[in-house]
This record gives sequence, C-alpha cells and structure tokens, in this order.
Amino acid sequence: MAVDYAVIVVYLAGMLAMGWWGMRRAKSKSDFLVAGRRLGPWMYSGTMAAIVLGGASTIGGVGLGYKYGLSGAWMVFTIGLGLLALSVFFSARIARLKVYTVSEMLDLRYGGRAGVISGVVMWAYTLMLAVTSTIAYATIFDVLFDLNRTVAIVLGGAIVVAYSTLGGMWSITLTDMVQFVVKTIGVLLLLLPIAVVKAGGFGEMKAKLPTEYFSPFGIGGETIFTYVLIYTFGMLIGQDIWQRVFTARGDKVARWGGTVAGTYCLVYALAGAVIGTAAKVLYPNLASQDDAFATIVKDELPMGVRGLVLAAALAAVMSTSSGALIACATVANNDIWSRLRGAGRKGKGQGEGETGESDAHDEVRGNRLFILIMGIGVVVIAIALNNVVEALTVAYNLLVGGLLVPILGGLLWKRGTVYGALCAVVVGGVTVVALMAGYGILANQPIYYGLLSSLAAYLIVSLATKPTDEAVLAEWRRRLAGEGDEEESDPPVVSGLVHS
Repeated sequence: MAVDYAVIVVYLAGMLAMGWWGMRRAKSKSDFLVAGRRLGPWMYSGTMAAIVLGGASTIGGVGLGYKYGLSGAWMVFTIGLGLLALSVFFSARIARLKVYTVSEMLDLRYGGRAGVISGVVMWAYTLMLAVTSTIAYATIFDVLFDLNRTVAIVLGGAIVVAYSTLGGMWSITLTDMVQFVVKTIGVLLLLLPIAVVKAGGFGEMKAKLPTEYFSPFGIGGETIFTYVLIYTFGMLIGQDIWQRVFTARGDKVARWGGTVAGTYCLVYALAGAVIGTAAKVLYPNLASQDDAFATIVKDELPMGVRGLVLAAALAAVMSTSSGALIACATVANNDIWSRLRGAGRKGKGQGEGETGESDAHDEVRGNRLFILIMGIGVVVIAIALNNVVEALTVAYNLLVGGLLVPILGGLLWKRGTVYGALCAVVVGGVTVVALMAGYGILANQPIYYGLLSSLAAYLIVSLATKPTDEAVLAEWRRRLAGEGDEEESDPPVVSGLVHS
C-alpha cells in the first residue's frame, strides 16, 4: 500500500499548506470568520457541498445502503432537501443581514436578549458535531495505517485544528474546495462504477438481493419522517451551514450556488446507497454495516485508486469537522464569551468596517485563539466518547427542538416576540432532554414532542406579550432588504476567486 500511503500523505500535507496560505488572506474578522463575504458561485457551491457531506454521509450513507438498499439514501437525501430549501427560500435574506452567527440574527429580529441562551444551545450542537466528525478519523486511519484509536483522533484532529486556526474560513474554504474535488473523483467517478461492476451490474444485484433492497421506501416511513425533521430542518438553522451562507458574495450566489450544492447532495445520496447495495452482494455477512465502505475499498480497488478513495473519505470527515469547529468557536467567542464579559459586539453584527487595523488584528487573534481552545476540547471529548450516533442525535435534537421555531418564526411571523423566542428555546430544549432521558437517546418521541412544545410556547407567549418594538422591526426589514452598512469594500472577483 506504499502508493496509497503516498497519496494520503500528499493530501494531508496539502491541507496544511492551504492553511498556511489562508492565513495570509485573513486580515480582518470578516476574512477570518466568513471569508470576507466574497465567495463566487463556483467556490461557494463546492464548499457548501463539502460542509454538509461529511463522514456520516459517506461512510454512514454506504452503511445504510448495505443494510437497507437504495432506500438507505434517505438520510443524505434529506440533507440535500434541507440545503435546497435553505438556498431557495431563505439564503438570500440570511446573506443580506451581514451577521456572523444565528444568535446575532435572533438579537436583530427580536431586539436583543435572545443571544446567550440560543448561543449556548447552538454551541452545544456545533461542539457535538465537531466531536462526531473527529471520532470518524479513528475509523479511517485504522484502515489506512492500523493506528491506535486515540493516536488516530489526535493525528486527524491536529491537522484540522492547525489549518483552521491558521487561516480561519479562508483556509477552510480552500481546503474544502480540494476536498470537494477529491470526494467527487473518489466516490462518484471511481468507487461507484467500480463497485457496481464488481457486483456484476444491476441485474446481478437484483437477482442476489431481496426485492425490498430496491424499494424507495424500504427503510420505513417513520424513519424517513424523522430524517426530515432532524436533517432537513437542521440544515435550515445550523450555525455551521449559516456561516457558509454568510460567505456568499451576494444574493444570487447564495441562492443558485446553494441550489447546485443541494442537487449535488441528492446525487451523492444515491451513489452511497448504490455502493452499499453492491457491497451487500460482495460481502453479505459483514459484522457491521459501517464496515461496508472500508471493506469494499480495501478489497476491490486497485493500488493508487484505493488511496484516492480513502482520501475522499478523509476529505468528507475533515470538511465537516473544520466547518463545525469554526462554527463552535465563533459562537463561543461572539455569542457567549463576549456577552458574559460584558464587552458586547459592535452594532449587533454590523461588521468591522469602523474598526482600525489594530482592532481588526486583535479580533482575528481572539477568534484564532478560540478555534485552538475549542479544537483541543473537541479532540479530548472525542477520545473519551465512543457512541457517534448517540452524540450526533443529541446534537440535532437540541438544535431542532430548541432553535427551529424561534428562527423560522422570526423569519416568517411578524408577531413573534423575544419572550416567545426565549420560551420556545427553553421549553423545546428541556422537553427534548427530558424525553431523551425517558425514552432513550435514539427514540423518535423527543424530537416530535420537543418541536410541538417549542411551537406552542412560541405562539402562546408571543401572543400574550407586547409586540416587538416597531423600531426594531424597521431595522430588521432594512437589513433584510440589504440596506445594512457594508463591512468593507470588496476587491474584484474573478471566476469565484478574489485577487490577492
């Protein structure tokens, strides 16, 4: 496997080099956290697809295909649907707000006082998302180098923390573009056709597997409905996703670039399910469905190609991990730490155009420090934690149960108030946690009842309290219309890239 090792080592070295190059571009808070809000359509589409298609979508998607057949595509499919809905209906308005975090949007819409509580919930979600992505390094590096689990997590985590800390969103954007290309070549163009051919083609696959493997709803209607609640709605409100929307150069880039990325996710979903179905034909008695990806790659792919496909899996994990890490650090610094120490933020997300060069440097340094601290914490938690599925379920249940209603309510319902939003966050979050303790972490009831209780609290309390001040709503409408102050003048953009 010397050639495969060489491919992986070159790939990892390239990620660190991208981080170093990104550091030279990150001159301001806007550059560091949202790539200067200057991404064109090509880079925006690639990086958005990279952030949402992580290890769960790649290794987990193939595993679901192994267990359920083509209907195993539904998990990743609902992620793509969520990204499409976000891009078509909400992304343009979100991009115009010129904020850095979801909590800043809530403060802007409701007139303050919603940030710390919503920030804590969002921080918990992004932290656990980063942890689950980091745990996935253990699986990949075990296949590659037969490394101890702890060593694998430290190695993979250190690389992601290094390039994320160096250049922030610019480094992550550049590495995500490489990862997007590697995933496309490795999974869609190489592994998919090779797996189908090795399994004897679709005719042979249908002959050897039960009919339900080729039913679009074989995984079960309740499971699909739960995927929609968790992943489709989760795509609408996650800080890691919104922070990518903030990088768009304008409304059209956010809308159409995100639509392209969402469509790509649908294709990726089907590809993973087909690969898993082919693996079921080739290896019908694997101990775990999650072994399907690694097994078919190790046993069926030629030298060199195997290394590239494993690099694709590593790319999938790294893109999600780095996106979740910068989101976690951004929320921790801007929504929690800044508020708790009483410093606040200038203009509730108005940007740093009014700050001097020294202030901008200090803001970059502060955010860089938070990425480093959060990154170390993520690696430590990942070493201590074993159950990836449970951790991911907790993260998404908290996110959707606590924040979906106040965020979408703020975007769609004028009568929603700050007290309604706060009650929705608290009631939905507490309900989800209590029911997970009662029914079990993987049960469906927590998210069902959590959402219903959050919606009821939002409607009742909003109607029972004084409407949001008209001056607050006027500022909200002004920002939604794209009339907020520009953070800084944008340099010319060529083919989705910005001149140095």
